[in-house]
Amino acid sequence: MKTAFASDPRFEDHDTGRGHPERASRLSHTLKHLKTQSWFSSLDKVPVTDCEPEWLASVHHPGLIERARVSCEEGLPYLDTPDVAICRASFEIACLAAGTVLNLADAVASGRADNGFALIRPPGHHAEYDAALGFCLFNNVAITARYLQQQHSLEKILILDWDVHHG
Repeated sequence: MKTAFASDPRFEDHDTGRGHPERASRLSHTLKHLKTQSWFSSLDKVPVTDCEPEWLASVHHPGLIERARVSCEEGLPYLDTPDVAICRASFEIACLAAGTVLNLADAVASGRADNGFALIRPPGHHAEYDAALGFCLFNNVAITARYLQQQHSLEKILILDWDVHHG
């Protein structure tokens, strides 16, 4: 079984502030552990690239996309709700995360890999059509489903969102 993998140190540039539960150390500690595993070198490394604006707009209201861009540029502390902490780099990094998931989807849909693992941040599964939510600026899961429908002619996409945490 071939697993596609993507991550990049730039994902740590999304600074959520001291004490925020969704923080860069989650990614760096996970990557450090993965690199100690004998099978890590056999993963199919997938490029990390920006998401084209059309794919963001395929599932998100233009107002959310613009609000996210401007809020980050202005250095506001959060987007829409206090749990969606942002910094000046967050918009760029969120676009990078969404694009990276699309690259993984391409690897799996083309048969190059059997599955994929994106070690990215900010996360992307709680955001709604017109609102950032639950630490997520955008909904990478919905963007990827739409992308697979349109680019790979997949009619149905099963999404199993297993978000297990306390609180």
